Amino acid sequence: MTDLAESPLPTSDQLREQVSRVLQMARDHGASQSEASLSYSRGYSVSVRESEVESLEFQRDRSLGVTVYFGHRRGNASTGDLSEQGLRAAVEAAVTIARVTEEDPCSGLADRDRMATEFPDLSLDHPWMLTPEQAIEQARTCEAAAKGVDARIEHSEGAGVSTQRGISVYANSHGFVGARSGTQHSMSCAVVAAANGQMQRDYWWDGGRNPARFDSPEAIGRRAGERAVARLGAKTLSTRNVPVLFSPEVARGLFGHFIGAISGGALYRRASFLLDKLDQPVFSPQVVLRQQPHLLQAAASAAYDQEGVATAERLLVDHGVLRGWLLGSYSARKLGLESTGNAGGVFNLVVEPGALDQSGLMREMGRGLLVTELMGQGANGVTGDYSRGAAGFWVDNGQIGAPVEGITIAGNLLEMYRNIVALGSDVDVRSGVRCGSVLIDRMTVAGDGEAGP
Repeated sequence: MTDLAESPLPTSDQLREQVSRVLQMARDHGASQSEASLSYSRGYSVSVRESEVESLEFQRDRSLGVTVYFGHRRGNASTGDLSEQGLRAAVEAAVTIARVTEEDPCSGLADRDRMATEFPDLSLDHPWMLTPEQAIEQARTCEAAAKGVDARIEHSEGAGVSTQRGISVYANSHGFVGARSGTQHSMSCAVVAAANGQMQRDYWWDGGRNPARFDSPEAIGRRAGERAVARLGAKTLSTRNVPVLFSPEVARGLFGHFIGAISGGALYRRASFLLDKLDQPVFSPQVVLRQQPHLLQAAASAAYDQEGVATAERLLVDHGVLRGWLLGSYSARKLGLESTGNAGGVFNLVVEPGALDQSGLMREMGRGLLVTELMGQGANGVTGDYSRGAAGFWVDNGQIGAPVEGITIAGNLLEMYRNIVALGSDVDVRSGVRCGSVLIDRMTVAGDGEAGP
C-alpha cells in the first residue's frame, strides 16, 4: 500500500498562482472586490476491531471557494474542479449570484489596513511517516492493551489511527496572500466491559499536530480499558443539589457555549445569553480566559483569520469580567464595531489553570458528582438554560466512589459560570479550548434512584 503521508501536495507557490488567476477572472468580470481560498488535503484512517482490519479509508480532497462583490452585492461559489475550466465556471457562478443579490451595506472584504503582515512559523506541519500497515499494527497494539486490562473486558468497539496533512492559500483583492499548511493525527480505542449482567462502554484517545507528542498505543489502550472497567456497577442517583466537578474533556464544552455566546452572529441576531454583558462580571473572579493564537503546535493556532485579518492575543475574561467579543468584519459592521480578527471563531481559548489537579479538587469538593461524560445538546444559547444527560462518579470524603449513570445535570450557564469555585491544573491540550477540571459550587442533579450515596 502507498504511504500517503509521503504523497506530495501542491506547493504554496502553485496554489498562489491558481488563486491569482481566480482573482484576475473576477476583476475581468467587473467585480469591485473579490477573495478566494484554495485548499488540498490528503490522509487516511484505519480501524481495527477484534484484531481484524475493519476499514482502511484514503481521503484526498481539494476545493476552491470564491466570493465576489459588486459594491455591496455578494456572490459565492465553490468547486472541487480545479481545472482552468472549473475555476472559470466557479467565478462565473459567483458573479451571476452577486448580480441578482440584494445589496447589504455590511458586506465586503475586511478593511485593508487590518490584513496580516507577519507570518510566524507556528510549527503546525508534522507529517506522520507511518504506512497504513504500520498504522494497523499500532491500532492492534492499542486494542490489545485495552483488552488486557481486565478479564471483564469482553468486547472491543475498535481502535483507530488517522493522519491528515493539508495546505491552503487565501487571497483577496487588497493584495493579501496567506498560505498555511498543517497536520492533524489521532489514535483512539473503545471497549466494553461486562459483569453481573451489566455492560459498560468507554474510550480514550490522543491527537494533535505532532504524533511525537502522543501517548503510546499501549497507554491509550490501557486508559480506555481502565475507564470501561471503572464504570461497572453504575447506578442512578436520587435528585439532589450538590457540587459538580467536570473533568477536562467535558469541561471544555462549558467554554464552548461561552464562545458561541460572544460570537458576532449570535450578538447581532440578539440570540445570546451574554447580550449587553460587556465589561460586566459573567464568571467568578478567579476565571481568566485568553485567546492565544500563536501557540506552537496547538490545534487552533493561526497568524490570520478567514478574512486575512491578523490574529492577536486577547484577554477575553479578566478575573470574571467579560472584556471582548469574537467578531469578523461582517458581524462587526452589523454591530457598529470593528473586526477583532475572529472570522472563523476563536484561536486557542486558554483557561488559566488553578493550583490543584483533579484529585485535589475532589478533596476540596468533599462530597458531590464527578462528571466524565455528557449526552445530548441541552444548552440554550439564548437563555443560557442548561440540561444534559451525564455519567461519572459519586465522590465522598474527597475520594472517587460509586459510578453513576442515567442522571441529568441542570442549571443556567450564567449562574454556573458565576458559581465556579475552582479550576484544575490538569489541562487538556488536545483541542482549541485548553482547560482543566472545573468545579461548580452547586447544580441540580436529577435521577430516578430511590436513594443513593
